[in-house]
Amino acid sequence: MRADKQTSWSYTEALPTEDEVLIRARERSYELGVNAVSSGVGAALTVLAAASKANTVVEVGTGAGVSGVCLLRGLGRNAVLTTIDSDVDHLRAAREAYAEAGIPGNRTRTISGRAAEVLPRLTDAAYDMVFIDADKPSFPLYVTQAVRLLKRGGMLVVNDALDHGKVADPAVREATTNTMRKVGKAIRDNEDLVSALLPTGDGLLLAVKTA
Repeated sequence: MRADKQTSWSYTEALPTEDEVLIRARERSYELGVNAVSSGVGAALTVLAAASKANTVVEVGTGAGVSGVCLLRGLGRNAVLTTIDSDVDHLRAAREAYAEAGIPGNRTRTISGRAAEVLPRLTDAAYDMVFIDADKPSFPLYVTQAVRLLKRGGMLVVNDALDHGKVADPAVREATTNTMRKVGKAIRDNEDLVSALLPTGDGLLLAVKTA
């Protein structure tokens, strides 16, 4: 990355201001060893949630609630976030963050379990948005399930789509990098989706279901 582009990226990431709720959620993320979404990605999630006017959202990978708070702040008052994580400590931390953000309990549904087992049990074409930010080896499965879950016009958001900048380097053949390349290609080649890859954070892959 040229120096001016690196400066622009750093400026963009530093531009959003975060309140005490998000700061504390980030602190809990650090304590739990969770990589929370960047401030730039968090701000983008809030905007995307608001623009989509989504009422039903699925999050794969709860973390300590940073991304969930960002999504919920963009969603309408009656929207519900269903978030999935296999670690009960993560879910507990996320519920704490939601409470501190003043989110009513009936607007969140936290599910403890492996997403690979939970997602197939969710209803077809019932969700307006799916956000994926979990274990990369399972991303192809998560994306397949997400497309099934989305309504027509629903939005898929995949975090870390550039795998720390390695996806763009053809010389890198690491397993996770190859997986993210395959995910990007599968989304791009899916005729039922229109997509775009944004350099925000570590890459935010967006797709809307058109059929």
